[in-house]
Amino acid sequence: MKCLLVASESAEVLFYWADPEFEQNIRDQYGPRQYEGDTYPAFEDSFNTLFAPLIISCSTLIEKINDTYTSFITENAHLYILHQFGECLYIAVNGDGEESKEDLRRKIYVMKKLIEVHLGMVTLNSALLRKELRPQDTEQRIQLWKMLQSLLETYSLLREQDQSFLVEAVERLIHPTLCEQCIEFLERRVVQQINGSPERAGEEVLHAFILVNTKLLAFYSSRNASSIKPSDLLALILMVQNLYPSNNELDDTALELSTQPVCSSSGSISIQRAGGKGSTSTNTTYSPSTTQEGPEGSSVPEVFYTPEPSPTGRESDAAEMEGESTPVFQFIDPDVQVAEDSLKTQEAQPPDPATPRRVFLEATFKEGYCPMMPHSMYCLPLWPGISMVLLTKIPNSQVAVSLYQFLEAFTMLEKKLSEGQEGGSLPRTQPPLSELRNKLDKFIRALGSNEIQLQNTWTDFKNKAFSRAAQGTSRELLMSCHAMKTRLCAVYRQYFVVQSHRSPQRLSVSLQEKALAMMQEKLMDWKDFLLVKSKRNITMVSYLEDFPGLVHFIYVDRTAGQMIAPSLNVTDLSTTELGKGPLAHFIKSKVWSLVGTAWRYLQKRYTTVTLRDGDYYFCYFLWFESETGYKLEGIELPVLSEDSAPIGMLAGDYYRKLLRYYSKDHHTEIVKCYELLTIHLGVIPTDYILQHCCELAKKLWEPTRIPLL
Repeated sequence: MKCLLVASESAEVLFYWADPEFEQNIRDQYGPRQYEGDTYPAFEDSFNTLFAPLIISCSTLIEKINDTYTSFITENAHLYILHQFGECLYIAVNGDGEESKEDLRRKIYVMKKLIEVHLGMVTLNSALLRKELRPQDTEQRIQLWKMLQSLLETYSLLREQDQSFLVEAVERLIHPTLCEQCIEFLERRVVQQINGSPERAGEEVLHAFILVNTKLLAFYSSRNASSIKPSDLLALILMVQNLYPSNNELDDTALELSTQPVCSSSGSISIQRAGGKGSTSTNTTYSPSTTQEGPEGSSVPEVFYTPEPSPTGRESDAAEMEGESTPVFQFIDPDVQVAEDSLKTQEAQPPDPATPRRVFLEATFKEGYCPMMPHSMYCLPLWPGISMVLLTKIPNSQVAVSLYQFLEAFTMLEKKLSEGQEGGSLPRTQPPLSELRNKLDKFIRALGSNEIQLQNTWTDFKNKAFSRAAQGTSRELLMSCHAMKTRLCAVYRQYFVVQSHRSPQRLSVSLQEKALAMMQEKLMDWKDFLLVKSKRNITMVSYLEDFPGLVHFIYVDRTAGQMIAPSLNVTDLSTTELGKGPLAHFIKSKVWSLVGTAWRYLQKRYTTVTLRDGDYYFCYFLWFESETGYKLEGIELPVLSEDSAPIGMLAGDYYRKLLRYYSKDHHTEIVKCYELLTIHLGVIPTDYILQHCCELAKKLWEPTRIPLL
């Protein structure tokens, strides 16, 4: 019984998502309705009928007392969470008790983030946002809503099953040499060749990265590119998982092995692969290794999987990596599963890899800053579970930077006028306003005759602000400022949102296929290894000797937006350090509970939490360090209201704001923020547990030789 709704002040449904139980509840409440053709508008009308009184009530309260309710529980125990963003009202509902207020509030903010990534600065204007979220064409509206519904469902599944989305940080695939080689290959063989090709249609590849399921193998950015914000990268990973979801069943079939090894004369171990009915069994050879290197820095005897040598002359590359950090032989199910039947009511066609998707990401250049810079995103599937993503700079993208700068200028001007500045027209001698006038005149001339409406609106503003013959009042200037902001957003929409659906301009299909083939050739010997490694990235085995009683930990570098944690596998087919079946599920539930508890205390400004829960002992720490690793003194964290953005990166980017807040008193050094969450057995003495946490944090802080973003 779950639902999320976006509506306008006039009770118009701009977007909705509901699970099958909620949909059935609405059908039962309003009775069956027969419509010819598509039944989508009929169900939408039922949604509108159900929520219209609530939406109108909120609008009335805001109009009368400039306030409204943020949450309530109905008689049938349905929990409602409401949040107003501009003129759009977001409503999240839960009727089965599986989601708390915090969960629903987080879902609302994540939905807002996903809409911003897809629509950019159009979200800053309510009227234009309504046009984009609710197109007049019914077929176009259904397609857009299904895409957003699919993203929301994918996010919900990943948050339930993947640790990186639980703590909202990017997880790297731990294999330094392969990572470095892939970064070099992306730079020299992919990015440089595409950017030097005449078939790129004016686009320029700024970023390229490789994903194995939800884990990041390699990331390359060109020299003139802005860095990718961690929250934007996490949103891109979510989009890739939505386009090409992980398939557990294929991985299980590929990784099921018998448990009886046979020693060969060379000292390697031959494992017989169990074949199904009518199939022949095959032998795979595994070489024993004495150590396993990883960020944990310790070594234990393990058995490793060695990829089969390639007959095409790439044996040398494979030999270089044979002794590196490779996965333990205990094959297990992946942490992340996005079921193919999760979108039961949606019948979307498979995406065309050659068709880019327009995304809007934060970027900082020498020319200026733009929080929603347009990019084209090409997601090229190498194999199931492994994808290469290209982010390109599109032609005329610098127009977005200028539009944002003008938009910010008019926002500041509007704020000054609304604060009570009186006296008619604005002073013509004010340098910032005079500079704005000159820049905007040049900008409109550069756009040419295509933007007559913007030119007319700007002329009207200049007449009221600068002309002595027609001096406008503060109220008239406020209206002109608002009109200018609307026109600037409309130009942005026309250039980067509307034209992205119409223009065929993109990297040529042959260029994409060439890049895809080169990367497939590079990773051909390693595709099976990477899929296994993504499921067994880091294990607890290497930590048990140094930290007896440690059950699990999560270490997060909030400055880089990256996390390290042992793999959690809870399927019934595999046995790991966590046990098998119900025990593994129990430990996983404890980890998820610890993260929620830690964030609730962090919202109350507690940076250290230790508590006992039955047979387990939980610890949570948040601290700040200098770039050299020197621990900085703690501070009083800012107070958060109950209806503020949830803690995390996707929902409001709390840690980025926290770093900015702390750095106010540390101007001369770079401040870094870290988190550590641990679970110990309750029989371990408290003193030892705290000592373990300190030593574990030092161990994990040590350089891992993994290239940073």
